Amino acid sequence: MNGTPGNGDAPAPEEQSLPPLLRNWILVQDSLKKRLVTEDEFFWKLLPSQSPEEQAVKYVGGVDVSFSKDDPSIACGCLVVLDFHSLQLLYHDYATVSLQVPYVPGFLAFREAPVLLQLLDNMKKNASPFYPQVLMVDGNGLLHPRGFGLASHIGVLANLPTIGIGKNLHHVDGLTQSGVRRLLEAEENRDKDLINLTGSSGFVWGAAMRSTQGSLKPIFVSIGHRLSLDTAIMIVKMTCKYRVPEPVRQVSQIHPSFGK
Repeated sequence: MNGTPGNGDAPAPEEQSLPPLLRNWILVQDSLKKRLVTEDEFFWKLLPSQSPEEQAVKYVGGVDVSFSKDDPSIACGCLVVLDFHSLQLLYHDYATVSLQVPYVPGFLAFREAPVLLQLLDNMKKNASPFYPQVLMVDGNGLLHPRGFGLASHIGVLANLPTIGIGKNLHHVDGLTQSGVRRLLEAEENRDKDLINLTGSSGFVWGAAMRSTQGSLKPIFVSIGHRLSLDTAIMIVKMTCKYRVPEPVRQVSQIHPSFGK
């Protein structure tokens, strides 16, 4: 683990009174977080000018979970893989599941990660030539109350470079929706497409990125696993046509009968 806000092995006093399920989830999160890598650790290159002995990245994936409009316990996990340069869809798959795990803020991964990991595992088992080299997750990575959101959870368990793409801000370390909005509205930031999300502690949790000048509806980019924030931002910019990058936009359209 490199440069991440830490949690000790011992539960905090306020965690001792939590239900056993949540205490167990905290232990699992803390254990997985020890394997988190927040620096570039991959074997491909983004730009032709980079290391000549490395192959250029070809395949970028996106994953998302949507829910039945009639029964919120029925979920659809979706996976797409795009050509990194043309952004054309090369592969898609989805699986519908009945979720028995409750939604608890801060522990989304325990509800949504299993079906997404199964879709990735199916690709491996079927020896798909389009297995993603980098994966965007509709959800947060480091930008999370415990510094280990869905994008990090999937990245560590799948051993994949991942990027968290959030549409809503987790309030953490003094960062708030209203505070970020004020930053975006500030005169000195009005022309910027990117603002680092620096908490009260001085830790950079991610970045607010807007696709059009003056927009007050950014996306929130954060490290998932095996990528630096700078590289994650570069990949997002290279795959954006609209507000959200194409892997996340296209994966949300795979199963139109389900909604967020």
